[in-house]
Amino acid sequence: MADLTFWTNPMSRGRIVRWMLEETGAEYETHVLGYGPEMKSPDYLAVNPMGKVPAIRHRGTVVTECAAICAYLADAFHEAGLAPDPASPARGTYYRWLFFGAGPVEAAVTNASLGVKLETPQLEGRVGYGSMQRVLDTLQDWLDGREYVLGDRFSAADVYLGAQVAWGLQFGTLEERPGFRDYAERLMARSAAIRAREADDALIPQGNG
Repeated sequence: MADLTFWTNPMSRGRIVRWMLEETGAEYETHVLGYGPEMKSPDYLAVNPMGKVPAIRHRGTVVTECAAICAYLADAFHEAGLAPDPASPARGTYYRWLFFGAGPVEAAVTNASLGVKLETPQLEGRVGYGSMQRVLDTLQDWLDGREYVLGDRFSAADVYLGAQVAWGLQFGTLEERPGFRDYAERLMARSAAIRAREADDALIPQGNG
């Protein structure tokens, strides 16, 4: 058994984890699962009872959920420099924006794509993100004048949040805002991001099988 195993489908959020894995430089074994029976097989449900990808197993520990996997890998392969030192004040900023992507951005974009409308301030108060407008304004204000979430330092927070921004712009689920396009293009031009895309694109026929 490999020290690091990755379960994915090339047309899933597993693309985020593939990018993160490439950023770490770690060696890993990939298992591609098709949607449907393969993801609901007893063998895979023993890994992730949700029956969805991605998931990783590292030295016997299973981690699911993209943001959690990114945070885990940044710490497990700390030599790659993808997270601030735990004692650094920047660690709080890193966590803040990593989980801003996993929480408010993900929820707001999903609800908008499903046509969910919050008609009153009372309803906005019942969801964690408040409103799409608030999410976009907050993200735009933070990225303004910054190369990365942590300023001039790339981190795992950029992998997760950057993937959300890039996909949102690509599929029209995220409004164009000043700085969003430049941020996404800067991240997608990284060599690890290019390797990850090429690897996943080559596996699309297998994932559809």
